[in-house]
Amino acid sequence: MKKKTRKSSKRKLSIRKIIGLGILSLFVLFIIFIGSVNIGLWGKIPSKKELSNFQYQMASEVYSADNILIGKYYLYDRQPVAFTDFPKDLIHALIAIEDERFYEHSGVDIRSLIRVGFKTVLLGDNSSGGGSTLTQQLAKNLYPRKERNKTNIVVDKVKEMIIAKRLEKIFTKDEILTNYLNTVSFGDNTFGIESAALKFFNSSTKDITATQAATLVGMLKATYSYNPRVFPDKSLGRRNLVLRAMYNNDFISEEQVAQYSQEGLNLDYREFDYNAGIAPYFREEVRKEMLRWIAEQNDDTNYNIYTSGLKIYTTLNYKMQKLAEEAMVQHMTKLQNSFEKSYGSNAPWLKDKKLMEKIAKRTPTYKRLQSSGLSHAQIIDSLSKDKQKRTFKSWQEDEETTASTMDSIQHYTKFLNTGSLAVDPTNGDILVWIGGINFEQYKYDHISQSKRQVGSTFKPIVYTTAVEQGVSPCTYFSAEEIEYDNLKGWSPSNSGNKDEAYLNYSMEEGLSNSINTIAVKVMEQAGIGNVLDMAKSMGIEDKLPNEASIALGTGEIKIIDLAQAYTSYANNGKHIQPILIKSISNHKDSVLVEFKSELNEKTAFSAETSQIMIEMMKSTVNSGTAARLRNTYGLKNDIAGKTGTTQNNKDAWFVALTPKLVHITWVGLDQHEIGFSNTSIGQGANAALPLFALWMQELNKDKDFNRYTKSNFPKPSNSVLEALNCNPIKRDGFFKRLFKNPNKKKNKKFNG
Repeated sequence: MKKKTRKSSKRKLSIRKIIGLGILSLFVLFIIFIGSVNIGLWGKIPSKKELSNFQYQMASEVYSADNILIGKYYLYDRQPVAFTDFPKDLIHALIAIEDERFYEHSGVDIRSLIRVGFKTVLLGDNSSGGGSTLTQQLAKNLYPRKERNKTNIVVDKVKEMIIAKRLEKIFTKDEILTNYLNTVSFGDNTFGIESAALKFFNSSTKDITATQAATLVGMLKATYSYNPRVFPDKSLGRRNLVLRAMYNNDFISEEQVAQYSQEGLNLDYREFDYNAGIAPYFREEVRKEMLRWIAEQNDDTNYNIYTSGLKIYTTLNYKMQKLAEEAMVQHMTKLQNSFEKSYGSNAPWLKDKKLMEKIAKRTPTYKRLQSSGLSHAQIIDSLSKDKQKRTFKSWQEDEETTASTMDSIQHYTKFLNTGSLAVDPTNGDILVWIGGINFEQYKYDHISQSKRQVGSTFKPIVYTTAVEQGVSPCTYFSAEEIEYDNLKGWSPSNSGNKDEAYLNYSMEEGLSNSINTIAVKVMEQAGIGNVLDMAKSMGIEDKLPNEASIALGTGEIKIIDLAQAYTSYANNGKHIQPILIKSISNHKDSVLVEFKSELNEKTAFSAETSQIMIEMMKSTVNSGTAARLRNTYGLKNDIAGKTGTTQNNKDAWFVALTPKLVHITWVGLDQHEIGFSNTSIGQGANAALPLFALWMQELNKDKDFNRYTKSNFPKPSNSVLEALNCNPIKRDGFFKRLFKNPNKKKNKKFNG
């Protein structure tokens, strides 16, 4: 028996030794494994120096002149903020639900790891979490896992523990919390608490409430599943769980839990989307300006618009822009309906198959298929196949439809487009910028990119030149049509059916009623060369046609350049260059550069000429082609202006000039082959003028805009009043009428 007992004891001892050696071997292997990870055999681990010098990739922010965030440029939507900007409820919510022992451990919480391991392995509780501390989560934020297979997860965990230990030695607990909250993902390419607070609650971090903090912290467990916009009920439940955890950790009282749990989510969601939001065309132009500015820097700053966290302070007035966009939707919705009804079933986008194929040839898709070797017929066949797509149906809604590319071309061809710009002529600040009707579908900017014939909005430049050349404003010009022999029989005519064969108009009457025959005769007096020089000295740099038809606005000019020219009238003959950006700061809000527009040194025309032209253009509003500003829209502001309509009703224009505003609007179609079906719909007074009128009506209601709405032009001098003191119309005398044949056009040579 004793021998058996001894043998049994020896056997037990040897088993214990084997188990002990096994455990010891595993421990040694684990230590070796930890060491191998630590020295980088499983991939490089950042040193303390690298960790202490890490930098965030930060979104650059775009602000309106009234300091409202209107957009961002980013690879990762992140805006770091300081620890002092974190409300205590935010810190309490984070610690309560994510890392209760944050202030007790040194980066790795062994007790928590043992607890999680026990629950997961022995009890099979997969909901017990991963045991990662906030410091470990920060490590994962800074150095995301590259592969997510089971082989690498252990290595990744160990790496994160080592990095966490190093982070705890480099940073204070408050600094770790700051770095964590500035790097953690909230989904949808949104990183950091500031970007999340702005997106979901339109609020800065420092201003969020306890319930908002709990909602955002609650998202961290599963950013999609607990997204309050997508799954409000699940998010609400998760938020209340965070509030209960805050109570369990003595951060809030039971009464506060009860009170907060009764609140709704109360989202104020703002998506800083490239295609959406306020002023998308303006933001895109600012982006281009920023890229140009960055390229011009010759120092070692290496600014990047998408990662450097620059703050761009623009000239845009947020409220003005919002009102202008609302006016655009209101007017363009009504005008679009009238436009489509005017064509009916004979609309070119419905009837003209060749035109649609011609337009299709301009698309990138057609060109791509063509480069692959397909014939025209094959390409059209391919473009005619149906597929699911989201379609811009109206300004109120988009819809999911089944349509072919050719269907889409037909659909989008019919939409009228617009460009609308407001500039403060006293300083060049661009206050409003609407480059088109829908940025997602129509990227082409009609302010900075499009050149269109400007029609009668060019006539004031012709008249200005004539006055500067010494032509008296009370000079009378015959309204009769003339056929110019040396211009291939060109014979400009006037719109409407009014019998004007025996009528003579003063310059003021001719301009205010936009009489074409008068404009050409004024051009003769001014001289084409002088008119072109005047346009250039007023800020229009693009080459204009050296032809008599320029008097009727056949030159193609960008809206922004036309606006610059009109600022001359508000500045006694000196134009000012419109600007978009006032200043650029770094992420710490230190100013890097400021921009200021100055009046042009050269005077294009005299102060007296400026007064004369303003008085003439005031007549356009008071009694001429823009009179509906008064009799339809009831505007009593001090306004001068000019309407414009181009050949075949392709373009409708309106320029409004007040002492503190230059506002220009164009309306037309992107496809030059299509115009308005008739002048009554397509004239500037009907298609373009209402965009200004509706906007100005809203400005008049708000005293914040009194600077613009209550301003008055200076009283004209006595010499100006005397120069304009004549009857607007003079009828031919008896004998002149007797020997004139009103049915026969007069032939003569154009001498301009």
